[in-house]
Amino acid sequence: MYEATIKFLDHASVLQLFGTRDQHLRRIRDSLNVTITHRDERVSISGEERAVAKAIRVVEDLRHRLERGAALSKEDLDEALAEVSGTQAPQRTIPISTFQKGSSVKPRTPGQTKYVEAIRNHNMVFALGPAGTGKTYLAVALAVEALLENRIGKIVLVRPAVEAGEQLGFLPGTLYEKINPYLRPMLDSLTEMMEPNLITQYMATDVIEVVPLAFMRGRTLKNAFIILDEAQNTTTAQMKMFLTRMGKDSRMVISGDITQNDLPPRVKSGLTDALYRLRNIPGICRVELGNEDIQRHPLVQKIVDAYESGSNNEPESEGTV
Repeated sequence: MYEATIKFLDHASVLQLFGTRDQHLRRIRDSLNVTITHRDERVSISGEERAVAKAIRVVEDLRHRLERGAALSKEDLDEALAEVSGTQAPQRTIPISTFQKGSSVKPRTPGQTKYVEAIRNHNMVFALGPAGTGKTYLAVALAVEALLENRIGKIVLVRPAVEAGEQLGFLPGTLYEKINPYLRPMLDSLTEMMEPNLITQYMATDVIEVVPLAFMRGRTLKNAFIILDEAQNTTTAQMKMFLTRMGKDSRMVISGDITQNDLPPRVKSGLTDALYRLRNIPGICRVELGNEDIQRHPLVQKIVDAYESGSNNEPESEGTV
């Protein structure tokens, strides 16, 4: 057993090194198979000599970053561990800028990182995955960033209204009252990235549009960022209509969960059809997010797993779980 000690200038720096709930400490310990303890501003590392040497290099690297006034991130630790292990560090994804001062949006999983980079590098992206994986949220964030940086002049958020049928006339209330419940999820994402009064102003001047899919017919959208949510609930004809709305200098994100199809029986999903028809067209990217990308309450991932486990066993009696 070999042991080495590194002295820190203050207790606060040690806490930053260890990370929230010691998450950085656990990463170093588990990655290099060492034991790390702290006492009186001293960090002690013990284990096999080569492993301890690597851990010292990682801790020294992070300490120097702290001394330069930087806040340690997961990416900093990834880079330090990759350097001592001789591997390539994961590529950093530039945070997504928003209109909220001092605020940005960051992908939290490798799948989300791949999704963000796909949208930044392709004019059309299909995103597949279960609820809670950030399909809509990250797409809206990137649309807001593009608007903030004047790379587009308009954001258009689209969703099938009244689950695939779009028979709005049968619903009570004004048009806005009819469509609001179906478009609410995208509006909720917007409110986390822009002040409500700015959203109202942009919607009043059509810089931001939140519309049901049926209202897209006959339009050509130029210099716009267009997002279709819940795309699995489109028919083949609706999907073709939507995709052909794309104009010059525009980009599209089409997101959906093909396992949650609400179309009538024997009606083929426009999302499934488009994925097959467009599979070999250059410039169109397909990204699949999985249960490991779910970022809602931890119970959501367990619920998704339970429904996908394939178990259809009924409880033996009423009240049994």
